[in-house]
Amino acid sequence: MALGRNRRRERGVDYWPGFVDALSTLLLAIMFLLTVFVVAQFILGREISGKDEVLNRLNSQIAELTQLLALEKSGKQDLEDTLAALQSSLATSETERSRLQQLLDNGAGSADAANEKVGRLTDELDAEKQVSARAMSQIELLNQQIAALRAQIAAVEEALQASEAKDQASQARISDLGRRLNVALAQRVQELNRYRSDFFGRLREILSDRENIRIVGDRFVFQSEVLFPVGGADLDTAGQAEMDKLAAAILELAQEIPAEINWVLRVDGHTDASPLTGTGRYRDNWELSSARATSVVKYLISRGVPANRLVAAGFGEFQPIAQGDSTDILAQNRRIELKLTER
Repeated sequence: MALGRNRRRERGVDYWPGFVDALSTLLLAIMFLLTVFVVAQFILGREISGKDEVLNRLNSQIAELTQLLALEKSGKQDLEDTLAALQSSLATSETERSRLQQLLDNGAGSADAANEKVGRLTDELDAEKQVSARAMSQIELLNQQIAALRAQIAAVEEALQASEAKDQASQARISDLGRRLNVALAQRVQELNRYRSDFFGRLREILSDRENIRIVGDRFVFQSEVLFPVGGADLDTAGQAEMDKLAAAILELAQEIPAEINWVLRVDGHTDASPLTGTGRYRDNWELSSARATSVVKYLISRGVPANRLVAAGFGEFQPIAQGDSTDILAQNRRIELKLTER
């Protein structure tokens, strides 16, 4: 059986070598064609690139030619404008030449017109001279008026100087009157101070020498306990007795003070800083201090002191003479002050 197969193999044809040769030949042909295609593409690209460069140069030349053409057109338009201007100037020159020739031909008639114009100008000059003469007369009149005004101004200045001199004299008199008034006021103040000293001296003599009645500066001070009960504004018996002495001193002094001194006795009421409850007769220290000063004034009036010589004022707790809240300091601040002053 193996022998049979070998025989059949020997009898069969082997195609494979021929197929390989044909395939190799085909590949070589394809490679050749690709090489030819690449070479052709290269040569064609070179040709196309060269044509593009040529085309670019042509486009550049076309642009330059276009610019030159535009310049030529512009130059042509300028030349045409210049030519038109020259033609117009030539026509004007010819017209002027014709006019001058006509004037030259009419020379005699122009001389007559010139003479007529000279006569007319002469008449106008005479009229101007007349107007000038009238203007000069008006100027002279104005100068006279200005001179009159200057004279009036000079008179006004003299009157003003006289008025200033009077004003200075008046100012001097006013200054002298003011000085005299100041001297008179100083004398009045000195007289009032003298009567105040006399008044305080007499009060010191007639009032009992008590620690709670003293002189502080230009004021005669009564402690409230001397005149009023605690929290009250009605004079008690001891207070009335002290006020009787005070009224007698005031009446005695009033007879000695000249009538031209407009004096008053000011009665000032003061309290301490202790607040009131507000449920009593007086709501606060303002009312209490004012009521006490008014009570003293009314009692003095009842004893014959003229009412126009008395003034009552209440200061509450806001004008203390000592600072602190001790019993002694509060007692010092509760007071009635008497001051003899000028109204």
